Amino acid sequence: MMLADARTLCPQLAVRISDPAGDLDFLEKLAIWAQRWGPWSALDPPDGLLVDISAVAHLFGGEAKLLADVETCFTGRGLAVRVAAAPTAGAAWALAHYGPERTILANDEDGQAKLSCLPVAALRLDDDVLTILRRLGLKRLGDMSGRFDGKAGRDAIMRRFRNRRSPAANPLVRMDQLLGRMPEPLLPVVVQHMPLVQRRLAEPIRHRELLDQVLRDLAADMARVLEGRALGARRLELGLWRVDGEVVIRPLELSAATRDPAHICRLFSAKLEDIDAGFGIETIRLRASWAEPLPLEQGDIEVAAETHGTSLSACIDRLSVRLGAGAVQRPVPYASHIPERAQRWQPPLEPEPASQGEFAFHHRPLKLLDKAEYITVLYATPDGFPRSFRWRGKVHEVARLEGPERIAPEWWRERSTVRLRDYYRIEDGEGRRYWIYRHGLIGDGRENDKQGGLPDWYLQGLCA
Repeated sequence: MMLADARTLCPQLAVRISDPAGDLDFLEKLAIWAQRWGPWSALDPPDGLLVDISAVAHLFGGEAKLLADVETCFTGRGLAVRVAAAPTAGAAWALAHYGPERTILANDEDGQAKLSCLPVAALRLDDDVLTILRRLGLKRLGDMSGRFDGKAGRDAIMRRFRNRRSPAANPLVRMDQLLGRMPEPLLPVVVQHMPLVQRRLAEPIRHRELLDQVLRDLAADMARVLEGRALGARRLELGLWRVDGEVVIRPLELSAATRDPAHICRLFSAKLEDIDAGFGIETIRLRASWAEPLPLEQGDIEVAAETHGTSLSACIDRLSVRLGAGAVQRPVPYASHIPERAQRWQPPLEPEPASQGEFAFHHRPLKLLDKAEYITVLYATPDGFPRSFRWRGKVHEVARLEGPERIAPEWWRERSTVRLRDYYRIEDGEGRRYWIYRHGLIGDGRENDKQGGLPDWYLQGLCA
């Protein structure tokens, strides 16, 4: 129901905004934390984790005590959890979702009986597949085991679901994965340790000169760490811990990967002008939260000895710090024959997108208006060439004309009622050149009425 209706029935209803990205981030952190019970873990969105406990249970006193420890640790974090241990990931998932609490499955007849009592939803199938199985009378895994044992039954299931390639849409694949007849690939969560350097100061500092000196030392340390890993920083975070417990964070995002200490210090200097040291800063930490591969390069000895100018990436970083994030961009061509859509803006050093086609077979004016402006045009006949037009309160007589160039709407994006455009390059009596277009044709059937309204005229560009 609608939220307003629900609150009418239950005024004390507690509402939280959905945050799928935040939930996934929290689940990834839980997966890393859950590696205390096994060498690796994998995600099972939206709310599940798979942990490999092979040859690990004896360290906790057995599988039963391991599962009890899992429940205790999750309860201590304020999280409700259902756990199960099984020889395969599919069986563990099925028991954790539909089996008794804290279930341990063994490879024996008792284990097979526990799986047989579970509903078919324990196979992790799509809803439409579950509906088909229920209509066939297959409600529990035990019902399906009898159908899958013989070759005839497997062939019948295979024929019915032969066009479904996803494991979640094929009950035969899911059943084989649950019983261990077919391997199930899992993607483990790998911990990424981002480069971090810090200084714990013997005496708190309050002056900017001392802060700059510590920053230079940290930048040099960060450059050595990044160079050892063949990485370059794209985003840096400078954290300042004050004596009174307050933490000040200054982020810095770079246009290209770098590990130049002087460049990093120069960019951070503009972000430290308003720092309030309070009673002093006792800890300073520099962290690279985003890094990219940056291979080592052997520079020319003679060129390195000369004085270098400012590189393009360094210049863009300075402008971004001074003008703000996203203030420096560049236009790139975009595959569209609609003039106002023929280009887009992107970060200056990002590679240009692959072109989907060339649309440069017609000349375009040097300047396009931000928005096409309506003009009043006088012409001999409704479909004839314009003779004069009024723009911004002034009448311009047409001396020369070239066109029309017809541009149709993009049918895959626009509605069917969008009208055609006929573009003209015109020159007035004073030698000024314009780019105008007629929007629509009489009787084209692309207006509110069936015959189509009178066409409108717009000025969109100024020609050289």
